[in-house]
Amino acid sequence: MLRAQLKSLPANGHGSWLPQIRKLVFEYCNDWPSSANTRTFLQRDLITFARNNPHVEIVVKQRNRKEPIVRGLYVNGRDKVIALNKLEVTGIHKKLELLLDSSGLKIKPLKRRTVESTTEAARGIWSGLHAERPSL
Repeated sequence: MLRAQLKSLPANGHGSWLPQIRKLVFEYCNDWPSSANTRTFLQRDLITFARNNPHVEIVVKQRNRKEPIVRGLYVNGRDKVIALNKLEVTGIHKKLELLLDSSGLKIKPLKRRTVESTTEAARGIWSGLHAERPSL
């Protein structure tokens, strides 16, 4: 066996836990009033938030004449975008916790899942080749 084949891949499990989020990107406008609470959060609470979550890279970008958003980028290559324009500072904290706790996977509906069977049907599958010929 080659030595490269003996490497273990990092994964969540018994011995370790890897957070699924890798980057948070804050985008806001410096002039629009809808970005006021986002600017307040960035000036007042961002440093403590970054210190509490050292595993997350945090990027702050200006987006002129646009509504404020936060974009969470995940290990599996997906991203989630949340608008921050109607949120207070405490609401921004809650949305960031939501991004930190989620896995980045698509949301799967819990209702209306298709029924899958592991066994064959009791009567089998009907085929016209195996049916008896009708008698007149």
